[in-house]
Amino acid sequence: MSAKRDIAELLELMARLRDPQSGCPWDLRQDFRSIAPHTLEEACEVIDAIEREDYGHLPEELGDLLFQVVFYAQLGRERGWFDFATIVSGLVEKLLSRHPHVFPDGTLESQRSRETGAPDTAAVKETWERIKQREREARGATGPLGEIPLTLSAPARAAKLQKRAARTGFDWPDWSLVPAKIREELAEVEAAVATGDAAHTEEELGDLLFACVNLARHLGVDSDAALRAANRKFERRFAAMLAALDADVEAFSALAPSAKEALWLRVKQDSGADCPD
Repeated sequence: MSAKRDIAELLELMARLRDPQSGCPWDLRQDFRSIAPHTLEEACEVIDAIEREDYGHLPEELGDLLFQVVFYAQLGRERGWFDFATIVSGLVEKLLSRHPHVFPDGTLESQRSRETGAPDTAAVKETWERIKQREREARGATGPLGEIPLTLSAPARAAKLQKRAARTGFDWPDWSLVPAKIREELAEVEAAVATGDAAHTEEELGDLLFACVNLARHLGVDSDAALRAANRKFERRFAAMLAALDADVEAFSALAPSAKEALWLRVKQDSGADCPD
């Protein structure tokens, strides 16, 4: 078994990859913008491994994600902007500040008294959000909707917008009122389709999806995770449909719509509750 490596060796490896004289040509061509898409991909692969419960593979995916941070740190160090130690130090200070219920003096050495009992979860969440809002304001963000990244998936960003708005009192009182809004938005989609106006149809579809995310949020469901699970379920069932025809795609394509529907229903029935991946 190979020797265990540490973060110092990883940082040295990264510096060697970026060495102008002996480094890797691909790594030397990279900058912050060129690495960003890889960071998103690696984060998605971490989530995929978790949702598939592939915990044997998860350390490798987490390592790939960590490498992205190390790469950014090396780029920052080369420009004299920051280094890995700056990233770690800033993270530790921020987490100390955001957890006064654990670190009452804002230091690692401080400790909450056992006599105070367990902190109230709702109060902890309220404090966390208040501290984050102060941090956003210190960075120049304005209003409760400031600093929600545009690069989030659309469902995730919609949920964040809704959560921020809800803190101001702009929200449905409970989930039971949201389905009516979804039905209203669906009717508006159908009306837009009837006009043949593609731009209007797209707008109304966006409103419908936004309302669906709102329902998921009220039910405590992660819209992204729910849709990923639905995608995997569709993949399994579609593969089962093709398997029923010995993977003959041409034969499947030649089936009448009613035959495809019957095959889908049979596969759906056979799959039952669809065991998670």
